[in-house]
Amino acid sequence: MIICLFLLKILVILLVLFVLKIILISIFFYKEIQAARAKDPAAKGFLEILLLYPGLHALIHYRIAHFFYKIHLFFIARLISQISRFLTGIEIHPGAQIGKSFFIDHGMGVVVGETAIIGDNVLLYQGVTLGGTGLEKGKR
Repeated sequence: MIICLFLLKILVILLVLFVLKIILISIFFYKEIQAARAKDPAAKGFLEILLLYPGLHALIHYRIAHFFYKIHLFFIARLISQISRFLTGIEIHPGAQIGKSFFIDHGMGVVVGETAIIGDNVLLYQGVTLGGTGLEKGKR
């Protein structure tokens, strides 16, 4: 009986943390979620986009990795981007520069390299590679 109550308390705590996470993501990534709703005619609703769209998940991971990249914690930034690539099939280098309201639709195979600069209100489809593909250093 005590174990059941303990497990129930843990379950309630996890549920509350999940709801808080959803609320925070909804606040911080509101423009990206709205961009998905506007640019994808198949999008049914806010919660569907938030939970099921890998392009949004990759962008959330990118924003976190980019924060670490800017403070010169390159290994942590690349680790986050590689985990994101494994989970979503979308590779975004943490050094890339991405504007607001960016949306990746059907993102499998998308690669955004370190030298890529993406403006605001951009829609990207599957299989796109942005950034340099040569061996030269610096901006291309």
